Amino acid sequence: MATYWQGLWAYRSYLLVVSLPILLLPLPILVPTKEAYCAYAIILMALFWCTEAVPIAVTAFLPLILYPMMGIMEASEVSVEYLTDTNILFFGGLLVAVTIEHWNLHKRIALCVLLLIGVRPALLILGFMIVTAFLSMWISNTATSAMMVPIAHAVLEQLHNTHMGKDIEEGSHNPTFELQEPSPQKEMTELDNGEALPVSPAASKLKTHQSNKQRLMTQGLSLSVCYSASIGGIATLTGTAPNLVLQGQVNLLFPQNGNVVNFATWFSFAFPTMVILLLLSWLWLQVLFLGFNFRKNFGIGEQAKEQQQAALHIIQTEHKLLGPMTFAEKAITVLFVILVVLWFTREPGFFPGWGELAFPNADGSSMVSDGTVAMFIGLLMFFIPSSIPGLTQDPENPRKLKGPPALLSWKTVNERMPWNIVFLLGGGFALAKGSEQSGLSAWLGDKLIQLENVPPSAIAFILCLLIAIFTEFMSNLATTTLFLPILASMAQAICVHPLYVMIPCTLASSLAFMLPVATTPNVIVFSFGGLKVLDMVRAGFMLNIIGVLVITLAINSWSVPIFNLHTFPTWAHSNTSTHCLASQANSTMPRP
Repeated sequence: MATYWQGLWAYRSYLLVVSLPILLLPLPILVPTKEAYCAYAIILMALFWCTEAVPIAVTAFLPLILYPMMGIMEASEVSVEYLTDTNILFFGGLLVAVTIEHWNLHKRIALCVLLLIGVRPALLILGFMIVTAFLSMWISNTATSAMMVPIAHAVLEQLHNTHMGKDIEEGSHNPTFELQEPSPQKEMTELDNGEALPVSPAASKLKTHQSNKQRLMTQGLSLSVCYSASIGGIATLTGTAPNLVLQGQVNLLFPQNGNVVNFATWFSFAFPTMVILLLLSWLWLQVLFLGFNFRKNFGIGEQAKEQQQAALHIIQTEHKLLGPMTFAEKAITVLFVILVVLWFTREPGFFPGWGELAFPNADGSSMVSDGTVAMFIGLLMFFIPSSIPGLTQDPENPRKLKGPPALLSWKTVNERMPWNIVFLLGGGFALAKGSEQSGLSAWLGDKLIQLENVPPSAIAFILCLLIAIFTEFMSNLATTTLFLPILASMAQAICVHPLYVMIPCTLASSLAFMLPVATTPNVIVFSFGGLKVLDMVRAGFMLNIIGVLVITLAINSWSVPIFNLHTFPTWAHSNTSTHCLASQANSTMPRP
């Protein structure tokens, strides 16, 4: 019997793929309306995403099949949603990120910052968190974690080995990592060569204590890398895919929004949020794994420096192995700075941007988007040479001259580009468009209108908690893809600024801190060993609470003037929000 059930479990994906569509068939059969058809498609996609019966990118293609067959949208209309301007922005940003990874510029940045901050325990954790968060703002959190975790473990190994070696050879202790004082009483221990050396009677207990402290330090530093990789991504629009889902959904559902979510406005709101969350996370990890003795954690009054010098030597050695900065790295740095400047100044909102001045449309808005800028810089990577231009002989064919390769090649892009995310983004936009076209969004808004009597701040807080729990078991991209259209309909029904509920839930989808399977950085850190699931749950539970509180603070304070959240915007009006017209001054903030 056990073998039978094991066989069924092995074929669970096939069983789910066949059974779920059949089990949900009563919905479109008993209620033959477009709303029910669209609900059937969304529920089916949600279940496939939750169970991962098939790859999540494959599930994203279901609207291409279901919507035309159910009469919700024409195939040509659905197909357009798979390559929107937001997808172009994501693709262009990834071209730059792939180039940075290809030439190891991110590793040089990481090592330089670590050399600057130092290797004292508290500062070491802070240094790794700052570096990881900064890199995760621009390149994928997976690539950032995969690079930073081996560096962290190499530094830790050197710290622990040097510390243990010193204790064995000299009988001393390291007050930075060790709290227990050696006892003055002595006993004899025999070495391999027969000599006897005096050691403390508490040597075995001291060694156990040291081992425990080293284990805690290893766990703290490992978790700091994966957590900061998730936290850093929220700061920029291209830092993590849920941010782009938000921008795409807002532009799709509210086409007259005036580009309210762009790189400049999002960074102005999200960067302070990221900094506060990162600092509080650092304090929590320091207390949890290093203890409350902050004087010891910062190495104040420390006598022994050997282990710090050894760890610093590891970082210096890694930095020297990179050699001097190459022409390619310098070129990428210049292009990256230009990209960020162009993003910030295209259409910032508080002063006329270059996009509005140089490329205005009939309304005076910029015809150039953030995606245009990203693709412009990304395409330049294919043309700019990776070394100072000059012709050399081709070693394979001495009769021909060969120029230097470009900064980026299509082979590199094809190998490193996460095409599945591009398709998943498109599937999310198709899902949202189908909800609008079928009338499902309007139906949901009508059913949720009773929430109008609940304070908006309470709604946002509860939704943050819900999303933070949901994202522990499901992809953050799939989570935002499913929830944001529903939240947009709810906001219209209760006369709340859509961004007041959509932004907190987008940020909360990045709070995947409790489980190893919640996000790829957690998997990478967990695979290196030294961690148990309970260790991650213990640290991540409090971080989830901290994250929700920080997001609640952000959405009720500095985000209000940035996104004009205190009123219901005219661009959000629809047939379900006609009752909002009479209350334009209706506040979305907590009522006194």
